[in-house]
Amino acid sequence: MSTDHVLVVGASAAGLTTVESLRRKGHTGPITVLGDEPHAPYDRPPLSKQVLSGAWEPQRAALRPAEALAALDAEFLLGDPAVGLDPGARTVRTGSGRELRADAVVLATGVRVRRLPGQEGIAGVHTLRTLDDALALRAELRPHVRLIVVGEGVLGSEIAATARTLGLDVTLVGPLPAPMALQVGPLVSAALAGLHTGHGVKLRLGVGVAGLTAHDDRVTGVRLATGEVLPADVVVVSIGALPATAWLDGSGLTLDNGVVCDSRCRAADGVYAVGDVARWHHEHLGHAVRLENRTNATEQAMAVAANILGDDRPYTPVPYFWTDQYDAKLQVHGFVPPDAETEVVEGDRAAGRFVVRYRSEGRTTGVLGWNMPKQARLRRQEIVDGLGSPAPVH
Repeated sequence: MSTDHVLVVGASAAGLTTVESLRRKGHTGPITVLGDEPHAPYDRPPLSKQVLSGAWEPQRAALRPAEALAALDAEFLLGDPAVGLDPGARTVRTGSGRELRADAVVLATGVRVRRLPGQEGIAGVHTLRTLDDALALRAELRPHVRLIVVGEGVLGSEIAATARTLGLDVTLVGPLPAPMALQVGPLVSAALAGLHTGHGVKLRLGVGVAGLTAHDDRVTGVRLATGEVLPADVVVVSIGALPATAWLDGSGLTLDNGVVCDSRCRAADGVYAVGDVARWHHEHLGHAVRLENRTNATEQAMAVAANILGDDRPYTPVPYFWTDQYDAKLQVHGFVPPDAETEVVEGDRAAGRFVVRYRSEGRTTGVLGWNMPKQARLRRQEIVDGLGSPAPVH
């Protein structure tokens, strides 16, 4: 297949890395990058931390300076969302009426945030996915403001930590028993609960949210499933995300919790998916996987660029993500099954430096380091051994 012209739909970390990898591997043909936001590609992890706290100005989150983007010799069409795809013709329609045809199309549209029913149109209610979201929320984070964060996952926990360091009155609400319980299991999530309460965050966990209360179109509180209303000046809704695939309805691609791909991240002939939107067959695990983390966005983009240029290799990563909350840096390699056996194998929880190993069916599936990055990275090899073959090193 000729790959003279590559069209990347999504000016994200995954999209930009695809472009950079193509150029680095010698691709000289035209490349077009289509982005729905007006901003040049920027990094998302700092949004809930450095940008939200005000430690960084927005431009510092840019992934590359303007001169580096120019050197890629790619056309960036920003502020124009994709609204339709014809995979057979490899043609993308945009909101402004453009029709863009290419020899290879890479789908990097990421995810869209979930919202609470009725939250639209209520002032003081925020979600956090984009740079503009972070700046809008930052403008409301003043000392002593009563903030409720709905959602106890990674992002909700990070927002709660950032807001608490800014002096807000913070409550973290969600149905699970402890922060990040799904992502790290009971032992570590209990330690996170202690970390947050030690810094003054109020935890109202193990209970669902029924809705919001408002007066004069301004939020006044969060109504729990029990009927209790928690008063609030500002609310952040962080209850997960859905793959941004609505624009692909009717395209003929298989859409099921993402764009379904083969082991080469190929959704159709000449059409690939990367990053949060991609659900691909992981050959070492034997089933489909979709990952929402920054490392995967970069690694998968490099694999797709290579496959577009003829490598024909399966993408078989060991997943990795990190989170920074207060003085704790957590780094997680691999998978944490719900039934995993959990053991502290290095360090000391009381000292705030330790490594946890997760095992399932006799194999190491995951390793977590709490302020022990080097030790966790070294133990990552146990996961690789459990999968049965080598995987790319981070």
